[in-house]
Amino acid sequence: MSLESNKIFAAVLVAGITAMLGGFVAEVMIHPHELETDVVSIEGAPEEGAAAGPAGPEPILHLIATADIAKGEKLSKACASCHNFQKGDPAKIGPTLWDTVGHKKGGHAGFAYSEGMTAKGGTWTYADLNKFLWKPKAFVPGTKMSFIGLKKPEDRAAIIAWLRTLEDSPPPMPSQGEIDAEAKELAPPAEAAADAAAVPAEGEKPAEAPNGH
Repeated sequence: MSLESNKIFAAVLVAGITAMLGGFVAEVMIHPHELETDVVSIEGAPEEGAAAGPAGPEPILHLIATADIAKGEKLSKACASCHNFQKGDPAKIGPTLWDTVGHKKGGHAGFAYSEGMTAKGGTWTYADLNKFLWKPKAFVPGTKMSFIGLKKPEDRAAIIAWLRTLEDSPPPMPSQGEIDAEAKELAPPAEAAADAAAVPAEGEKPAEAPNGH
């Protein structure tokens, strides 16, 4: 083997040894690990380990009498691109919201409601407005309203209290019976189960409280 061939062979050998050593050193010095958090957070995506939100709207009828009407009016500005609010205003992308609380669902003239809304029937009670504003598409499947909903109970109470003022004759505030009925209907499952367990079965005497003896 010529001297030139020996040089080439030695150069290749050295390069190979160097590459092997480089890989070994890199593996020892750098420990790859998974990221603890995403580099880019996606708004609205659930966070790992985060507590799940409520499965439905919380009761709010007890909040309406003392709700912040000015806050409700401020919140309504997000609705102004689709709705008018004053008496006699024409419909826009959505119906005019004058005379809503206590009035027929899908009852405003001059607006073509979705089949889901017209089929819903009944009037806009405080309790129904709470459910609708929490998540419109859950309360009225197929509704044309694309609004994602108001998740804070105090915000829903505020905007409902403000909508109540958009009437010639505002309806009465929620009665205690209505407040109690909504609280029972929308109670979290665990709380509802506890209440049911506390009710004695038919023919069964309720447990007597200890008398201290």
